[in-house]
Amino acid sequence: MEKQQTVSSKTNGKVIPVTMDATFFFEKAVQSLDRFHYDKALKYFRRAAEFEPDNPVNHCNLAGLLSEMGNYEESNRILQHVLEQIDPSMTECYFYMANNFANMENYESAEKAIVDYLENDPDGQFLEESEEMMEFLSYELDRTPKLTTIKSREAMFQHDKARALLEEGKFSEAARLMEGIVQSHPDFMAARNNLALAYYYMGQFDKSVSMIRQVLELEPGNLHALCNLAIFLQHFGDREALERLIALLNKTYPFHQDHAFKLATTMGILGEHEKAYRLFRRLLRTREAGQDPCLHHYSAVAAYNTGRYEEAERAWQQAEKLDPGSEIPRFYLSLLDNIRHEQTKPPIGYHYHLPFEEQIRGWDRSGEGIPEHLKKDPLVRSSFFWALRHGDTETKLQVLQAFGLIGDNEVKETLLSFVQEPDEDDDMKKMAIFVLRSIGVKEPLSAVLDGKQVTVAASPFSPNLPFWDRRWQAVMETALRMMARRYDMVQQFDLQTLWVEYLTRVFPDVPKITKVEGWAAALEYLTAKMHRRPITYQEAAERYRVSIGTVSRNVKLIDEACGLKEKMSAIFSKWTGLENRQ
Repeated sequence: MEKQQTVSSKTNGKVIPVTMDATFFFEKAVQSLDRFHYDKALKYFRRAAEFEPDNPVNHCNLAGLLSEMGNYEESNRILQHVLEQIDPSMTECYFYMANNFANMENYESAEKAIVDYLENDPDGQFLEESEEMMEFLSYELDRTPKLTTIKSREAMFQHDKARALLEEGKFSEAARLMEGIVQSHPDFMAARNNLALAYYYMGQFDKSVSMIRQVLELEPGNLHALCNLAIFLQHFGDREALERLIALLNKTYPFHQDHAFKLATTMGILGEHEKAYRLFRRLLRTREAGQDPCLHHYSAVAAYNTGRYEEAERAWQQAEKLDPGSEIPRFYLSLLDNIRHEQTKPPIGYHYHLPFEEQIRGWDRSGEGIPEHLKKDPLVRSSFFWALRHGDTETKLQVLQAFGLIGDNEVKETLLSFVQEPDEDDDMKKMAIFVLRSIGVKEPLSAVLDGKQVTVAASPFSPNLPFWDRRWQAVMETALRMMARRYDMVQQFDLQTLWVEYLTRVFPDVPKITKVEGWAAALEYLTAKMHRRPITYQEAAERYRVSIGTVSRNVKLIDEACGLKEKMSAIFSKWTGLENRQ
């Protein structure tokens, strides 16, 4: 309980009771300080601390005055008492102690105290002053203080790491990191905006919009959030709300370059090409930006989309000059040349990469898969994540094949989530499971198939077989190993599906498998026929080093069990979009 003393316990109309508590003595101390009566102020601060011994502020006030009076040792004794006995969270005491030690020229102790402050203080109230002291101590001690982290900047460091992950296309990792930042620092708007982008790149639109609306509730004029919201409104087709927002953005003239760039690309994506064109031209006037091939490309796109074709050509030529190793400017210069005299010209998007379809065709032509640098390109990766959630069947198959070539943790997480989606096509989910197995995920998987939650064993998905024999596995693995470089992921998946269907249809009367290679050769032969690829019994037999008769006999057994004539026609019709690209 607080101690209270009163001048008089009697009250009447003329006598006002005076309560002598901690507040009373604090106010008396402040009045004495204003009159430069330090001794009196010291006495009153001591009395305030005696009345409220558990209030750390009273003790800090006393320590501060002692420091002002040059009594550094007693000041530090009180500050140490606060940290050890009253409130360890009062980390500013370390900063005050460091100043006291520095004034006593005890630089070793000052170094320890300032490091303790920086490593433990979450708010950074004295961050700038601490950095100045660190510089001073480095000079006095002739060494750099051993500082492991600055706690008040942890969120900034984490955010930089999350942004780097975002730029590498590791969207789910970036999202997890930024979710933690937002939880611990709810007013960190940049983290919220980038978290919304991570959700957006992964195709999680509802979560993305929710995060952007939270930003705008906290900071209604946040330009990055307004731009992101405009993109989302366009995606959802909310034309009325979008037009109001576009009108606002058209009146916005940002000063900072990053804001101008964000607004320019946003307006371009929204089809406001004239505004985008003016902003990109303004950005190019700066010396540093003028050396950026990406910016010249964006300027070229805006010029092209506003009918300034000669200017677009010059901008792409400059981009090619600044980035001679890139095929992007060359592609668009060639496109411009081919359609220059056409009446109707297709719009071009505001991204510094080849169109998604062109990339797929290029990888198919090369036969070498996705180049290593493109596997980490955030725009390429976001195209994949977007297309897997929102593309048509043909596009989703292309993405699944690309994921089989990338095969990193981000891909695994995405596919594990994809097979849980109840609204996705079962064939797509089975293909995704096949891709997961091909990139090394061997443990049982949880998936929604036929409207039910099921656990898919490490063996191929075969719900109607009571077990999976190791010889059956050997046949499939042999065929897939031999086909790896000559057949794409879809065709390999069809081989596995065909083998499982055959075994299911003939079970329990499965023929004895004595020659694994003979059955593998038959599976490759039938898969090639299903996809109208040229192959003969002799070619299959020579490849697997078995007799033509063995291949022919096994092909006949599988054909009779599965009715493959109709199946070949159906499969070719289903996958024909992919076959036409080879």
